[in-house]
Amino acid sequence: MNTIFNDFPDHDRFKFPEGLWRVTAGKGGEAILVFGSKKTFLVDCGMAYCGDRVVRNIEFALAMHDRTSLDGILLSHSHYDHIGALPYMKKRWPEAVVYGAAKAKSVFARPGARALMKELGTVARDLYSESKNEILVDGLAVDVVVSEGDEISIGDEYFKVLETKGHTDCSLTYILEPRKIMFASESTGVLENPQFVHTSILKSYKDSIESALKCKAYQPKYIICPHFGILPEYFTDEYFDLYIKSAEYKKDFLLDLHRKGLDKEQILAEYVKYHWSERRAQEQPKEAFTINGGHMIDVILKEFS
Repeated sequence: MNTIFNDFPDHDRFKFPEGLWRVTAGKGGEAILVFGSKKTFLVDCGMAYCGDRVVRNIEFALAMHDRTSLDGILLSHSHYDHIGALPYMKKRWPEAVVYGAAKAKSVFARPGARALMKELGTVARDLYSESKNEILVDGLAVDVVVSEGDEISIGDEYFKVLETKGHTDCSLTYILEPRKIMFASESTGVLENPQFVHTSILKSYKDSIESALKCKAYQPKYIICPHFGILPEYFTDEYFDLYIKSAEYKKDFLLDLHRKGLDKEQILAEYVKYHWSERRAQEQPKEAFTINGGHMIDVILKEFS
């Protein structure tokens, strides 16, 4: 997750193609409703603290399209800022089928993982909301496991599934076909500006680069970037190249500190010093940023030191 600097002149990053409706309700991950000819699907849910507001946004969008039900929910991965509001969706629409990776299904079954999601969700609630309502985790579950090459029909269109590991082992990218609208995962970054993509490689640098190459080879027409919105169509061809370049920069930054003799705690302090800002705090709790930074350092040192 990252503070966004939208430096594309005359580009509205929230102006999505026809049939896509942004129902995001607060800081954190995006939530996008997709209206198919037969079914309505939600891509990711956002944070738990604003779950009730996401529900209201969806209810309004459904009414505007003369619909009453939410048929399915696609999960990009199992992090709290993307799936925290899932229990609120399932409470309102218990019939909605949740799709995600096998790894996400196993993560949701772990008491320790649920406890961490509740903790981080509470931190975000206290930072971004005046509410003191308890953060719900009951309802975190995957109903249908999907993997590479699977297709999920919503009528005249369908979602194609790509496994894109790197950020997590459960990260999935969905492409709405035949329009080639790619909902990229966080394994291929979060755009900060036309010159830099924020990387959050928490599991594997090698997998993350392979995911970027896979997505580039798919040749999407549109890319919806997590925590950003839709990229300008003219920027689609160069986005994944920029991600790889940015990932290499971040890798070299961390390895240089390691070669200078800094231990992990010192490397993390330098990483936070150079990459954290108060503007970033508007989008992500510092606690979560620091946890992610520690994981990324572990990955880079394990693979390259």
